[in-house]
Amino acid sequence: MSNLLIIGAVWPEPQSSAAGSHMMQLIDTFKSINYNITFATTCSKTENAVALDSIGIKEKEIQLNDVSFDNFIIELNPEIVIFDRFITEEQFGWRVSEKCPNALKVLNTEDLHGLRDARHRALKAERPFEDIDLFNDVAKREVASMYRCDLSLIISEAELDLLMTKFKVDLNLLQYFPFLLDEIGEEGIATLPKYDERINFVTIGNFLHAPNYDAVTYLKNEIWPAIRKELPKAEIHIYGAYMPEKTKKLQDAPNGFMIKGFAKDVKKVMSQAKVCLAPLRFGAGLKGKLIDAMRNGTPCITTAVGAEGLFGNLESNGFVTNDTKELSRKAIELYTNQNIWKEKQKNGFEVVNQRFAKSHFHKDLLNKIEILQENLDQHRLQNFTGAMLQHHTLQSTKFMSKWIEEKNKSR
Repeated sequence: MSNLLIIGAVWPEPQSSAAGSHMMQLIDTFKSINYNITFATTCSKTENAVALDSIGIKEKEIQLNDVSFDNFIIELNPEIVIFDRFITEEQFGWRVSEKCPNALKVLNTEDLHGLRDARHRALKAERPFEDIDLFNDVAKREVASMYRCDLSLIISEAELDLLMTKFKVDLNLLQYFPFLLDEIGEEGIATLPKYDERINFVTIGNFLHAPNYDAVTYLKNEIWPAIRKELPKAEIHIYGAYMPEKTKKLQDAPNGFMIKGFAKDVKKVMSQAKVCLAPLRFGAGLKGKLIDAMRNGTPCITTAVGAEGLFGNLESNGFVTNDTKELSRKAIELYTNQNIWKEKQKNGFEVVNQRFAKSHFHKDLLNKIEILQENLDQHRLQNFTGAMLQHHTLQSTKFMSKWIEEKNKSR
C-alpha cells in the first residue's frame, strides 16, 4: 500500500471553513484508491477539528526546525507529499527533498494568497486593483513554491488562467481541482424548504479570514440600511467560526442585524434563509458560502470577487454587482420576487451539477498523479526554474532552519 503524507497548515475543520471541506475532499480522493494516509501538522487541535483517526487517517504532530521531522519522514518514506499551502512547503519542502527525493511533491494552494493580498492592498488604498498589485512579496513566495513542487492544485479556473497568463507558470505544473460535490437530483431538491417556507437573509464565513469581516462591516454600514428600509421585518443573520469580539459588537437587533456565531449545521442555516448576501470586496479562490448556498437552494447576491471562478458560461444563482446601491436593490428584488427567486435557485443547482460534480475532477487528479509518478525524472527535467529555486532559495531556508534548531537546543 502506497504512503501519502499531508503536511497541513491546520487540522481540517470542514464545519468552520471551505478550506477544511476541500481538504477532506482531497483526502477522500486518495482514500478511494486505498492510500495509507498520514496527516501531520505543527498546529494544536481545536474542538472543531475532524477526528481523522476515526476514518483511518493517521495523525501526527510535528515540530518546526527540528530533526525529529527528518526521522519521521525517513521512516514513513511516502510516495507522495502534499503541502497544504505554500507556507508548509517553505517550512518542510527542503527536508522532504533531502530525505525523500523521489517523493512526488504536491502543493495544495486552496486559493492564491498573493491575489488576495493584492486586492486587499488596493482596497485599503481606496483605488482600483491593477495588474502591478499582483507582483507582491506573497505572490513571489507562492509562485516560487509552485515551481519547487511537481504539481500544484488550483481551486479556481480564474486563478489557473492568471497563473498561466500573468505569471507564465507552465500548465504541466498545475491541476484544476475545485470543490468536489455530489450532484443534486430531483429528490434532493424536493426536500429543501420552498420560497414561502423561508425567511430572512444570511451570510456565513470563518472570521480568521479577513475578507469575511470586511464583508460584514460593509453589509452593516452601506448595504443593510437600504434593505431594511424597504423590508422592515427582515433580518440578516451573521454566522461564522472564530468570531472576534469586534464582530459580536456589530449586533443591532432593533435594526435586524443579528450576530449568531458558529453554525453547527450549515445546511440547516442556509436552507432556512431566503437569500444569501456575500458582498466580498477582496479575496481569492472559490467561495464556500456561495457553494453552500447553491447546494441548499438559496439564491445569492455577491460581487465579482465573490462570483469569480464559480459560474463559467452558466447563469449565476442570483445577481453579481460591485455597485453598493445595486447590491441593495437586487437583494430586495430577489427576496420579494418569487419567480426570479425560483429561476436563480434553479441556476444554482445547474452550476453544482455541471461544474463541480466530483466524479470528473476526482479521476482527473488521480490520472495526473499516476502519469507524474511514472515520468517524474523527465517531468523535473522540464522544470529548470524549479530546480534552480530548489538549489538556491531552499539553501537559505535550510540553513536558517538549522540555525534555529541549534539555537533551540542551546536553550
